[in-house]
Amino acid sequence: MDRMLIKMAMWARNPPPLWKVLLVLGVIVGCFVIVGFEKLVGWPDWLTVNGKVR
Repeated sequence: MDRMLIKMAMWARNPPPLWKVLLVLGVIVGCFVIVGFEKLVGWPDWLTVNGKVR
């Protein structure tokens, strides 16, 4: 917990460049788009593994 607080304090003093923030937000939005598409359309059959999982 202490490491997170120190890291947050360092980020508050020296924020990352805008392109890094936008990159992280883009990845998060992309994940939400994939999850939303999967919830609306469903899991495709071609991505389903056939057989037993050991």
